[in-house]
Amino acid sequence: MRVLMIGDVIGKPGRQAIRRLVPDLRREHHIDLVIANGENTAGGFGITAETAYELLESGVDILTSGNHIWDQKEIIPHLDQGLPLLRPANYPDAPGLGYLIRDRVMVINLMGRVFMPQPIDCPFRTASRLLEEAVAQEAPEIIIVDFHAEASSEKQAMGWYLDGRVSIVVGTHTHVGTIDARILPKGTAFVTDLGMTGPVNSCIGSETGAVIQRFLTGMPQRLQVAEGPVVMNSVMVDVDPKTGKALAIQRLDRMVD
Repeated sequence: MRVLMIGDVIGKPGRQAIRRLVPDLRREHHIDLVIANGENTAGGFGITAETAYELLESGVDILTSGNHIWDQKEIIPHLDQGLPLLRPANYPDAPGLGYLIRDRVMVINLMGRVFMPQPIDCPFRTASRLLEEAVAQEAPEIIIVDFHAEASSEKQAMGWYLDGRVSIVVGTHTHVGTIDARILPKGTAFVTDLGMTGPVNSCIGSETGAVIQRFLTGMPQRLQVAEGPVVMNSVMVDVDPKTGKALAIQRLDRMVD
Protein backbone atom coordinates (compact mmCIF):
# COMPACT_ATOMS: atom_id res chain seq x y z
CA MET A 1 0.00 0.00 0.00
CA ARG A 2 1.27 3.46 -0.88
CA VAL A 3 0.43 6.40 1.39
CA LEU A 4 1.02 10.13 0.83
CA MET A 5 1.28 12.25 4.00
CA ILE A 6 1.00 16.00 3.34
CA GLY A 7 2.26 18.75 5.65
CA ASP A 8 0.05 21.48 7.16
CA VAL A 9 -2.04 23.10 4.41
CA ILE A 10 -1.93 26.91 4.74
CA GLY A 11 -4.93 28.96 3.62
CA LYS A 12 -6.10 29.43 0.05
CA PRO A 13 -2.63 29.07 -1.52
CA GLY A 14 -2.21 25.68 0.14
CA ARG A 15 -5.67 24.52 -0.90
CA GLN A 16 -5.02 25.56 -4.49
CA ALA A 17 -1.73 23.67 -4.50
CA ILE A 18 -3.47 20.53 -3.28
CA ARG A 19 -6.07 20.87 -6.02
CA ARG A 20 -3.38 21.21 -8.68
CA LEU A 21 -0.94 18.57 -7.46
CA VAL A 22 -2.69 15.72 -5.67
CA PRO A 23 -4.81 14.26 -8.50
CA ASP A 24 -1.75 13.99 -10.78
CA LEU A 25 0.45 12.61 -7.98
CA ARG A 26 -2.13 9.94 -7.19
CA ARG A 27 -2.08 8.78 -10.81
CA GLU A 28 1.67 9.15 -11.36
CA HIS A 29 2.72 7.30 -8.21
CA HIS A 30 -0.29 4.95 -7.85
CA ILE A 31 -1.06 6.31 -4.38
CA ASP A 32 -3.75 4.46 -2.44
CA LEU A 33 -4.33 6.83 0.49
CA VAL A 34 -3.75 10.57 0.96
CA ILE A 35 -3.70 12.14 4.42
CA ALA A 36 -3.21 15.88 4.97
CA ASN A 37 -3.07 18.07 8.04
CA GLY A 38 -5.81 20.62 7.40
CA GLU A 39 -5.99 22.70 10.57
CA ASN A 40 -4.68 25.87 8.89
CA THR A 41 -6.78 25.80 5.73
CA ALA A 42 -9.14 28.66 6.72
CA GLY A 43 -7.10 31.85 6.41
CA GLY A 44 -4.13 30.20 8.06
CA PHE A 45 -5.95 29.53 11.33
CA GLY A 46 -8.45 26.72 11.76
CA ILE A 47 -10.58 24.76 9.34
CA THR A 48 -14.16 25.10 8.13
CA ALA A 49 -16.48 22.58 6.54
CA GLU A 50 -16.01 24.41 3.24
CA THR A 51 -12.21 24.20 3.28
CA ALA A 52 -12.34 20.61 4.51
CA TYR A 53 -14.57 19.53 1.63
CA GLU A 54 -12.40 21.44 -0.83
CA LEU A 55 -9.43 19.29 0.15
CA LEU A 56 -11.49 16.09 0.12
CA GLU A 57 -12.78 16.91 -3.35
CA SER A 58 -9.18 17.57 -4.47
CA GLY A 59 -8.06 14.02 -3.72
CA VAL A 60 -7.34 13.98 0.03
CA ASP A 61 -8.94 11.03 1.85
CA ILE A 62 -8.44 11.89 5.54
CA LEU A 63 -7.71 15.16 7.33
CA THR A 64 -5.80 15.51 10.58
CA SER A 65 -5.40 18.57 12.78
CA GLY A 66 -3.88 19.91 16.00
CA ASN A 67 -4.06 22.92 18.28
CA HIS A 68 -5.91 25.10 15.72
CA ILE A 69 -8.81 22.68 15.28
CA TRP A 70 -11.05 24.86 17.48
CA ASP A 71 -10.19 28.24 15.90
CA GLN A 72 -13.19 28.22 13.56
CA LYS A 73 -16.16 27.40 15.78
CA GLU A 74 -18.38 26.44 12.87
CA ILE A 75 -16.40 23.22 12.33
CA ILE A 76 -17.28 21.79 15.75
CA PRO A 77 -20.74 20.36 14.83
CA HIS A 78 -19.23 18.68 11.77
CA LEU A 79 -16.71 16.73 13.86
CA ASP A 80 -19.45 14.33 14.95
CA GLN A 81 -21.19 14.07 11.59
CA GLY A 82 -18.99 11.68 9.66
CA LEU A 83 -16.52 14.15 8.18
CA PRO A 84 -13.14 12.35 7.88
CA LEU A 85 -11.47 15.02 10.00
CA LEU A 86 -9.60 14.07 13.17
CA ARG A 87 -8.81 16.13 16.24
CA PRO A 88 -6.00 15.10 18.60
CA ALA A 89 -7.04 11.97 20.49
CA ASN A 90 -5.43 13.11 23.74
CA TYR A 91 -7.90 15.92 24.38
CA PRO A 92 -9.54 14.58 27.55
CA ASP A 93 -13.13 15.47 26.61
CA ALA A 94 -13.81 16.99 23.21
CA PRO A 95 -16.14 16.65 20.23
CA GLY A 96 -15.11 14.53 17.29
CA LEU A 97 -12.81 11.57 16.83
CA GLY A 98 -9.14 11.14 17.64
CA TYR A 99 -8.81 8.20 15.27
CA LEU A 100 -10.69 6.43 12.53
CA ILE A 101 -10.48 3.15 10.67
CA ARG A 102 -11.11 3.11 6.94
CA ASP A 103 -10.54 0.23 4.55
CA ARG A 104 -8.56 -1.67 7.20
CA VAL A 105 -6.26 1.29 7.87
CA MET A 106 -6.22 3.03 11.27
CA VAL A 107 -5.26 6.71 11.40
CA ILE A 108 -4.51 8.31 14.79
CA ASN A 109 -4.08 12.01 15.52
CA LEU A 110 -2.09 13.02 18.63
CA MET A 111 -0.75 16.31 19.96
CA GLY A 112 2.40 17.01 21.93
CA ARG A 113 2.67 18.81 25.27
CA VAL A 114 6.16 20.36 25.17
CA PHE A 115 5.83 24.12 24.42
CA MET A 116 2.11 23.60 23.73
CA PRO A 117 -0.38 25.51 25.91
CA GLN A 118 -3.30 23.10 25.86
CA PRO A 119 -3.95 21.06 29.05
CA ILE A 120 -4.13 17.71 27.29
CA ASP A 121 -3.48 14.12 28.29
CA CYS A 122 -0.17 12.36 27.74
CA PRO A 123 0.16 11.53 24.02
CA PHE A 124 2.37 8.51 24.72
CA ARG A 125 -0.07 6.88 27.12
CA THR A 126 -2.96 7.80 24.85
CA ALA A 127 -1.22 6.11 21.91
CA SER A 128 -0.67 2.94 23.95
CA ARG A 129 -4.28 2.90 25.14
CA LEU A 130 -5.64 3.28 21.60
CA LEU A 131 -3.37 0.53 20.29
CA GLU A 132 -4.38 -1.82 23.11
CA GLU A 133 -8.05 -1.16 22.41
CA ALA A 134 -7.50 -1.70 18.70
CA VAL A 135 -5.70 -5.00 19.28
CA ALA A 136 -8.60 -6.19 21.41
CA GLN A 137 -10.88 -5.47 18.45
CA GLU A 138 -8.65 -7.06 15.79
CA ALA A 139 -6.88 -3.90 14.68
CA PRO A 140 -5.90 -3.44 11.04
CA GLU A 141 -2.30 -4.15 10.16
CA ILE A 142 -1.65 -0.64 8.87
CA ILE A 143 -1.67 2.08 11.55
CA ILE A 144 -0.66 5.68 10.82
CA VAL A 145 0.02 8.43 13.37
CA ASP A 146 0.11 12.21 12.83
CA PHE A 147 1.87 13.63 15.90
CA HIS A 148 1.24 17.38 16.00
CA ALA A 149 3.97 18.77 18.24
CA GLU A 150 6.43 21.64 18.63
CA ALA A 151 9.53 19.95 20.06
CA SER A 152 11.61 17.82 17.71
CA SER A 153 12.73 15.72 20.67
CA GLU A 154 9.14 14.88 21.63
CA LYS A 155 8.32 13.90 18.05
CA GLN A 156 11.40 11.73 17.74
CA ALA A 157 10.64 10.11 21.10
CA MET A 158 7.17 9.22 19.82
CA GLY A 159 8.69 7.63 16.73
CA TRP A 160 10.92 5.42 18.86
CA TYR A 161 8.10 4.71 21.32
CA LEU A 162 5.86 3.42 18.54
CA ASP A 163 8.56 1.74 16.42
CA GLY A 164 7.30 -1.70 15.44
CA ARG A 165 3.84 -0.99 16.85
CA VAL A 166 2.56 1.19 13.99
CA SER A 167 3.37 1.57 10.31
CA ILE A 168 4.00 5.31 10.05
CA VAL A 169 4.68 8.18 12.47
CA VAL A 170 4.96 11.70 11.03
CA GLY A 171 5.37 14.98 12.85
CA THR A 172 3.43 18.11 11.95
CA HIS A 173 2.96 21.63 13.36
CA THR A 174 6.26 23.48 12.83
CA HIS A 175 5.69 23.98 9.08
CA VAL A 176 9.42 23.38 8.53
CA GLY A 177 10.21 20.03 6.95
CA THR A 178 13.02 17.85 8.27
CA ILE A 179 15.44 15.68 6.30
CA ASP A 180 15.40 12.63 8.56
CA ALA A 181 12.81 10.49 6.74
CA ARG A 182 13.78 6.89 7.49
CA ILE A 183 12.53 3.47 8.51
CA LEU A 184 13.24 2.78 12.17
CA PRO A 185 14.78 -0.58 13.17
CA LYS A 186 11.49 -2.34 13.93
CA GLY A 187 9.76 -1.28 10.72
CA THR A 188 8.06 2.07 11.36
CA ALA A 189 8.47 4.84 8.78
CA PHE A 190 9.26 8.14 10.49
CA VAL A 191 9.96 11.80 9.81
CA THR A 192 10.23 14.48 12.50
CA ASP A 193 8.18 17.02 10.54
CA LEU A 194 6.46 16.91 7.17
CA GLY A 195 6.70 20.67 6.64
CA MET A 196 3.85 22.64 5.09
CA THR A 197 1.85 23.23 1.96
CA GLY A 198 2.03 26.99 1.75
CA PRO A 199 3.85 30.07 0.45
CA VAL A 200 7.62 29.71 0.26
CA ASN A 201 8.41 33.41 0.76
CA SER A 202 6.93 33.54 4.25
CA CYS A 203 7.48 32.88 7.93
CA ILE A 204 5.92 29.43 8.25
CA GLY A 205 3.17 30.50 5.87
CA SER A 206 2.48 34.05 7.11
CA GLU A 207 3.47 37.36 5.53
CA THR A 208 6.93 38.17 6.85
CA GLY A 209 6.51 41.82 7.83
CA ALA A 210 3.97 41.26 10.60
CA VAL A 211 5.95 38.34 12.00
CA ILE A 212 9.15 40.42 12.11
CA GLN A 213 7.27 43.23 13.89
CA ARG A 214 6.12 40.75 16.52
CA PHE A 215 9.72 39.90 17.27
CA LEU A 216 10.94 43.50 17.14
CA THR A 217 8.23 45.04 19.31
CA GLY A 218 6.64 42.21 21.28
CA MET A 219 3.27 43.67 20.28
CA PRO A 220 0.40 41.67 18.74
CA GLN A 221 0.22 41.77 14.96
CA ARG A 222 -2.50 40.56 12.62
CA LEU A 223 -1.00 37.73 10.60
CA GLN A 224 -1.99 37.08 7.01
CA VAL A 225 -1.21 34.20 4.69
CA ALA A 226 1.64 35.19 2.39
CA GLU A 227 1.47 35.25 -1.41
CA GLY A 228 3.73 33.93 -4.16
CA PRO A 229 5.08 30.48 -5.05
CA VAL A 230 3.82 27.58 -2.95
CA VAL A 231 5.57 24.41 -1.86
CA MET A 232 3.85 21.14 -1.00
CA ASN A 233 5.91 19.19 1.54
CA SER A 234 5.02 15.52 1.93
CA VAL A 235 6.37 12.02 2.28
CA MET A 236 5.36 8.94 0.34
CA VAL A 237 5.47 5.65 2.22
CA ASP A 238 5.13 2.07 1.00
CA VAL A 239 3.68 -0.33 3.57
CA ASP A 240 3.37 -4.11 3.44
CA PRO A 241 -0.39 -4.66 3.90
CA LYS A 242 0.17 -8.10 5.42
CA THR A 243 2.67 -7.17 8.11
CA GLY A 244 2.06 -3.44 8.51
CA LYS A 245 5.81 -2.83 8.24
CA ALA A 246 7.06 0.11 6.19
CA LEU A 247 9.05 -0.84 3.11
CA ALA A 248 10.18 2.60 1.91
CA ILE A 249 9.80 6.28 2.71
CA GLN A 250 10.84 9.28 0.65
CA ARG A 251 10.20 13.00 0.67
CA LEU A 252 7.91 14.16 -2.13
CA ASP A 253 8.12 17.96 -2.34
CA ARG A 254 6.60 19.94 -5.19
CA MET A 255 6.47 23.63 -6.18
CA VAL A 256 3.53 25.55 -7.62
CA ASP A 257 4.06 29.00 -9.15
